[in-house]
Amino acid sequence: MATSQATSSPAPIALITGGSRGIGRATALLLASRGSDVIVTYRTAAAEARDLVAQLEGTGRRAAALALDVAASSTFPAFVEQVRATLRGWGRDRVTALVNNAGSGAHAPFAETTEAQFQEMFDVHLKGPYFLTQALLPLLADGARIVNVSTGLSRYTYPGQSAYGIMKGGVDVMTRFLARELGPRHIAVNAIALGGIATDFGGGVMRDPGLQRAVAEQTALGRIGVAEDAAGAIAMLIAPESGWVTGQRIEVTGGYML
Repeated sequence: MATSQATSSPAPIALITGGSRGIGRATALLLASRGSDVIVTYRTAAAEARDLVAQLEGTGRRAAALALDVAASSTFPAFVEQVRATLRGWGRDRVTALVNNAGSGAHAPFAETTEAQFQEMFDVHLKGPYFLTQALLPLLADGARIVNVSTGLSRYTYPGQSAYGIMKGGVDVMTRFLARELGPRHIAVNAIALGGIATDFGGGVMRDPGLQRAVAEQTALGRIGVAEDAAGAIAMLIAPESGWVTGQRIEVTGGYML
């Protein structure tokens, strides 16, 4: 009687923008620990990206770091070809998860916000993820997951954050439209809306002890967030058990300003 040999499924492959540090780095490490190969992007932090790749490869996973400025949409076709070449080198042709995480902060009162600042927020946080996701569609597997990183500032408000909050509000709406239009390919698209996270984002403002205390006092769970909190939420939405969740904005704030 012939016997069949069980073959293991190929490893998931996650592409994480802004993956060299902070939330992107924490997400890459967590997904790798759960069996994913990882491609991260970086804009200027090349050394940190190389260190992360070495750390990921040290766990036995495949990893790569590619340069990308999400504000420069004209570079997306060339970037897609780099991703394609990376996958080919791994004997694969599709990415199973895309995490649109890359971003930058800006603080200016509404009355003082310049067109240049507004344009930068638009390019980085809304136009960039929209057209990058579009460009990567041929490389996304059917049944893939997309997670867009948004902010609690699309629900509550802080003076000086209008341009940033407006763009992330657009990301929330974009998430619903992508979920609807990519549904026929069984691609689930969700957004996580983050509260205060102690990272280098926005010049590391959330590392200030006074601000941390103020935020913690208004947070149901009594502390500010860390990068691993965001990474856990992203991993949850990428996990097979979350396949029936799509088009959702999930707030990951520890219960801030409930």
